[in-house]
Amino acid sequence: MDKKYLIILMILAVLTLLVLPGIAAPPKLVMVVPIEKTVEKGLSSFVERAFQEAEKENVDLIILEIDTPGGRIDAAKEIKDVIMNSEIPTAALIKSHALSAGSYIALASDHIAMQPGSTIGDAEPLVGGKRAGEKILSAWKADLATVAEAHGRNPEIAKAFADRDMEITGVTEKGKLLTLTPKDAVKLGMADYEVANREELLQILGFENAQIISANPTLAEKLSRLVTNPFVAPVLLTIGIAGLVIEVITIGFGIFGIVGLTSLILFFGGHLIAGFSGWEAILLFVVGLILMVIEAFIPGFGIFGIGGLMAFITSIVLVSPTFETALISLTIAIIGTIVIVLLSMNFLTTRNFWKKIILGNKLVSEEGYIAARPDLIQYIEKEGVALTILRPSGTVVLDDGTRLDVVSAGDYIEKESRVKITKVEGNRIIVQKIN
Repeated sequence: MDKKYLIILMILAVLTLLVLPGIAAPPKLVMVVPIEKTVEKGLSSFVERAFQEAEKENVDLIILEIDTPGGRIDAAKEIKDVIMNSEIPTAALIKSHALSAGSYIALASDHIAMQPGSTIGDAEPLVGGKRAGEKILSAWKADLATVAEAHGRNPEIAKAFADRDMEITGVTEKGKLLTLTPKDAVKLGMADYEVANREELLQILGFENAQIISANPTLAEKLSRLVTNPFVAPVLLTIGIAGLVIEVITIGFGIFGIVGLTSLILFFGGHLIAGFSGWEAILLFVVGLILMVIEAFIPGFGIFGIGGLMAFITSIVLVSPTFETALISLTIAIIGTIVIVLLSMNFLTTRNFWKKIILGNKLVSEEGYIAARPDLIQYIEKEGVALTILRPSGTVVLDDGTRLDVVSAGDYIEKESRVKITKVEGNRIIVQKIN
């Protein structure tokens, strides 16, 4: 071989040896998904989208950073399904609280790590603020045990998170809900690690040099989580209905209508984004409002009003996660609307058509109005003869022989004059002389 070519090959070999160590594998990719505040449908929609993005980005690990007091069981189950159906490994990092539905989500993860001061457990199901019945409790305990067992954790301890009547020697006493600290959770095998922070967890799992990407909720998802909150939704519904009612009955520049429509758009839009229902609920609500307005302007023997009310109630039921939630929202909205409308009518000018619908005048005694006795009204328009002089009171005898104590309308009436009863005020029978 030519000496010149040999030298070139040697140079290329040296360069290859120098460059190869610098060619490293691309860094591993880790996605961080926050599980914060109340667990509801808006959160489950966000988690589902985050996992879909993680699959597209070929993420190597998903860390669920949990800090939640719990929330809806159905939303937690949806999140559990997303986690367990994904091929991407997951690790739950409990930053503060993983209670109730939060503990269920943590148990569904491949790894569980807890920071100092955090807790896991206290998953007793509640219905209407009270302890759920045996049927719901039994099913919930089975779900907790299943996800715990799937990852090699003690199913009986998972059940004790939800059932205060369970007793496990050395773990929990009967009558107390089980909540574990990091040390106890690791000791009992319900958590894998106690870590100071995310960086320590990444180091333990072999992802210390990984590239971190954060899954952040979109504006629509943030809005959805806000308006589907069980405390916010009834308020929005109340403001929406009250705003539209006030706009119809009062004179103004449309501000109440704008506020009402905005609240209703937020209410229905948030529930639509969260996946509670489709457009049919919004369509029913609009139809209901139109029918009730028609009933107000063109009375139709209650047909339009009843139809509108049924459509309105159905739309709220369709858009709500449960019938109980719908009933609570409707009750609060109706009571709140009545109070707001009554208060507003003391400060705002009502439209003329409203005065035609509702009697605005009051017949009070201070203004000279006195209710007539029902048994005396029968004598109005009857005629008779004055038995005594009326100045102004006296006695008359009617043509049918009935004797009555009467008063004149102010005129002096002579005895034996023909008189006619013209009015009855309370016990007073008023007569007028017939010329």
